[in-house]
Amino acid sequence: MSKPLEIPHQIRPEKGLELPSSPSRTSFGSPGKYYQIPSPIITRRTRTFSLSEQAASNPVQHGKVKYFCRQKGHGFIRPDDGSEDIFFHISDIEGEYAPRRDDEVTYKLCLVPPKNEKVQATHVIITSLGPGTHERWDQPPSPVPKEEEAGNHT
Repeated sequence: MSKPLEIPHQIRPEKGLELPSSPSRTSFGSPGKYYQIPSPIITRRTRTFSLSEQAASNPVQHGKVKYFCRQKGHGFIRPDDGSEDIFFHISDIEGEYAPRRDDEVTYKLCLVPPKNEKVQATHVIITSLGPGTHERWDQPPSPVPKEEEAGNHT
């Protein structure tokens, strides 16, 4: 369990409470360490136990990877049933290879809080490697092609 957030400060009797004026000028660690906005993406690490249990009990779905960027840490799956593309996070990929476009995958759906209106794929497993050379997770990532960098995921 994580510790409560501690805001760095100094107390001087003559001046009272004094907070650093800029997170980049603190000597308390990395810049912005205490002022980051939490990410709306639910990763395996931040998912609650009940949400993880619910996702694990959902049926297995099938689809193909439409897009995946290792540097950005996410991608999209095109379901075999033709429904809307599904987001997946790098922390939900199981296996020794990074997914590539047209890899066949199985996955389970998980609701995305707080509204539970959207879903994301969890327990993503590559069942059939698509064309091209696949990178192992222990290899450095290859450069992102310019069309993927621009966001053209069609």
